[in-house]
Amino acid sequence: FETIDSTNKKAKELAAAGEMHGTLVTADAQLAGIGRRGRSWSSEKEAGIYMSMILRPEIETDKASMLTLIAALAVEKAIAETLKCQPMIKWPNDIVLNKKKICGILTEMTLKGTEIDYVVIGIGINVNNKAFPEEIVPTASSLSLELGREIDRELLITEVWKWFDVYYKLFLETKDLSLSKEIYENALINKGEQVKVLDPL
Repeated sequence: FETIDSTNKKAKELAAAGEMHGTLVTADAQLAGIGRRGRSWSSEKEAGIYMSMILRPEIETDKASMLTLIAALAVEKAIAETLKCQPMIKWPNDIVLNKKKICGILTEMTLKGTEIDYVVIGIGINVNNKAFPEEIVPTASSLSLELGREIDRELLITEVWKWFDVYYKLFLETKDLSLSKEIYENALINKGEQVKVLDPL
């Protein structure tokens, strides 16, 4: 899409209508991008990557949250390999570069009875963004601002899902993160640090 309200919202609509596993929704701009805890996501036109994938995993519901960590691994690896830099994962759903947030991940699950009907993984990456709302300037940045060059968005989209496929298949082998645990921990910027988990309710 050129412009959309939210790629996650569209992906959920498509999934509810029966769209297949692996369908990817992307947009050049979002009018109502959603971040963590219902916050808005700044979505500058043709600057960032705004995308959501539909998954229909045959896993227990308590395993679904692990898909966020797999997505984070995929984004970290894609950026590192493609752009020759060292992003880090800020547990559980952010990617940072030079300690500034450049990516957020939002995973939403819908059940059919007691089983998973579908999961939507939304990924927003600040790629060629040049400016941000004043309130997030101290903590947010883009790949372009940090690396000093324009970035190919299409190439990065391709690489993210290539690496997601790698880690997703490892996950399905064991239905947990045991095969990716060491890789994940090595990419974790807040490993060993005390963190606070807030109840969204």
